[in-house]
Formats: sequence, structure tokens, C-alpha cells
Amino acid sequence: MDKSKHLESAIKTHQITREESLLQKFKDRNKEVKEALERYYGDKIYSPFNSGSYAKNTAVNTKFDFDLVSPFKRNAFGSNGTLKEMYEDVHDFLQDEFGNSAYIKKQKVSIGIEFYSDSDGDVIKIDVVPGREFNQDQYKDDQNLNLYVYSSYGLFSAGSDRLKTNIEAQKSHVNDRATNEKEKIRKIIRLLKIWKIEHGKKYKSFFLELFVIKAVEKVDVSGNLWEKLKTVLQYIRDNATVESFTLKDPGNSSNNLMDTLEDFERTTLSNEMKNMLERIEDNDENIKVYFPENEKFVEEESNSYGSKSGSLYSVPPKTNFG
Repeated sequence: MDKSKHLESAIKTHQITREESLLQKFKDRNKEVKEALERYYGDKIYSPFNSGSYAKNTAVNTKFDFDLVSPFKRNAFGSNGTLKEMYEDVHDFLQDEFGNSAYIKKQKVSIGIEFYSDSDGDVIKIDVVPGREFNQDQYKDDQNLNLYVYSSYGLFSAGSDRLKTNIEAQKSHVNDRATNEKEKIRKIIRLLKIWKIEHGKKYKSFFLELFVIKAVEKVDVSGNLWEKLKTVLQYIRDNATVESFTLKDPGNSSNNLMDTLEDFERTTLSNEMKNMLERIEDNDENIKVYFPENEKFVEEESNSYGSKSGSLYSVPPKTNFG
């Protein structure tokens, strides 16, 4: 079978634009949360903005949420206010504001708002990421923020109150690249996100993004789409367990995203890449298990190729390997 043709179809059937009505619901809820934060905190907060996969154009339509970064002024919670106090205050506000219509959950560095299922059965989720500028009135110049770590985040312990980053720089890490390189990176990121979602993997999307970008920077990622993806999978396999290997946060070079994984998780990641490569090498058809098409849009995509209705390929049943 043509593995690259299947991967292209997997990407196309997972395009976020195919779920336009659902996407609009996310946009509407995102606007609602943004305006609520601005209204409540007034001059204590800079304008919240979107980060994450939607902002980087790497989202897929089987599972997506909006990350709403909320940058606070240095003295927003008092001259001696802590990052923990900031985080707790935002959580309590969101609970008061949306608790009757959504489930509010404290997460690693964000606060999740999961709105209850609507009449269409859709569940909208917005993750609010509170951050505080380093020094009063400095954010507009450098866009640097301190985040609070609510629960353990790999080697970042719970209660850490100095996770420094620059989320705008993280967004630019993908968006500011040359057009041909950017498109190659985005396609591979989307495929890894399809794998992650379909197989219930817990790796952060930003972590996978950095791994793909570093692979493109360090090795020759060329050829057809399968050959490009294969090269990246091999790169992850070979480097995930290397103790000296780093994935530097473009928003703060002292942050190593490899530290978001425990040692056993690094080994697991390497083995998952190894198993995936071996299974696809054994049988091309297995590529459809790891990177399936979104069945909801398969017929539409098949017709665009000029073939008869139905999937481009017969999809084998899912297995638990890899």
C-alpha cells in the first residue's frame, strides 16, 4: 500500500476546519472566558491570548481544546502576593463564574474549564493558564511569565513557583519558520497528535512539537511523507533515553522539556517508537492502526480522490501493541 498517501489522507480527515460548527463553539466559549477574566480583574491583567495547537495551526479535530494564557501584572495580588495565590484566586473566580455550567479542575499549570455536554452532545474545554510578569509593567516589553506548578510535572515538583517561560516565543518557534519547513513540521506534529489521541498517550503536545522540530534541525528529514515521519520516529526512539539529550523551551532555555518525563516514561517513549517502526516494517497495513483516518470524514476524502465511496483502504481492527 502507499503509506504516504494514507498519511496524507489521515491528516486531511483530521483537519480542524472539517468541524467548523464545533470550532465556532470553542471560539465562542473562549471569548466568553476571556471577557469574564478581563471584566473581573480589570487593570490587574493584560489581554489573555490563545496558545497551544490552535494558535500554532497543528490542531486535529478528534480532540482539541483552547489554551487561554492570562498574563497578570506583578502586583495584581499584592506587593507580596505569591504565584500560588494567583493560581488559587483564578481557580476560585472561574469556579464562581462557571461552576454551574462547567466542571472546574486544577491541572499541572492550568485550570481546566470543561463545559457540560450541550444539546448536540459536544463538550467544550478551555484551559486557562495564569502567569505573572517578572517585574511590574515589564510584560509588554519581554512577554516573560512565571507560572505556578500545581501538581508534579515530571521532574518539576508540585508547588514550584518559578516556572519561567515565554509562551509567545513558544508559538513563534513553529510559526516563524520558513514556509516549506513549517509545513513539513506541522504535518508530522499532526500525525503524532493523531497517534497520541487514538492510543491515549499522555505526552504533552508541546513536548512532541519540540521533538519534531529538533529532529528537523539535527537530521535530514526528507523524502515522501512516510520517509519524513519514519526519520522523526527513529530520532525520538534513539534519543528519548539519552541522559544528556535536551529539549530546550524556546521561552526559557533553562527549562528542559525532557524533565517533564520520569526516567521510565522516557524508556516507554523510546520503546513505543521502536515497536511502531517494527510493526509497520513487518506489515504496511499497520500504519492505519497507528495513524488512522477520521472515519467521520473518510467518505468525503475518498470522493476527493475520485474513488468510490468508503475508505481508501480497508482498516484492520485495532490492536493493543505499541
